[in-house]
Amino acid sequence: MEASLSKRKLGTRSLAQAGVIAAVYAAATLVCMLVLQGLAWGPVQFRISEAICVVAVFSAPAVPGLTLGCIIANFINVALSGTGLLGMLDVVFGSLATFLGALWCRKFRSKPLLAIGGFVVANALIVPAYLPIMLQGLGFYTIPFTSIALDGIYPLMYLFGVVAIGIGEAVVIYALGLPLLAALKRFGLAEEE
Repeated sequence: MEASLSKRKLGTRSLAQAGVIAAVYAAATLVCMLVLQGLAWGPVQFRISEAICVVAVFSAPAVPGLTLGCIIANFINVALSGTGLLGMLDVVFGSLATFLGALWCRKFRSKPLLAIGGFVVANALIVPAYLPIMLQGLGFYTIPFTSIALDGIYPLMYLFGVVAIGIGEAVVIYALGLPLLAALKRFGLAEEE
């Protein structure tokens, strides 16, 4: 009886943690999209909320929490931006990238530098595969801060996306995520499960 009660408490705690992580990630992503606009979802991305992903190093519930948070944020972005069905590409594949990055992070959690790199690789390879389709459907694919249009040249759009999104994700994950992870550990908020 006591063992089943303990399992139930652990299950309830994990569900609550996943829910909190989902809410924090979704809210932070939406604020980031509103403040940074095109730099949070365009061909060059510095989505500051991605720093939160480092919680997957010490929390198994972060895997479903981050995934659900990404789904929620991307659904809301579809509604706010008016991308319609094209925005569903981001809901499905952007959330898949977050899920795969979180799984990688959990698998290699004993080596945090390698672990959080999973988010960089997953986003750099997956997001540029659909982003050109989505942005062209909206009528543009111009490299930000330039007049260079890559419309209709999918291999170049993908290659540019791999580099640009990879760099943006790496900057956020390593420059903001690592200090966040260190702070969570220092204040005793990061307990390995």
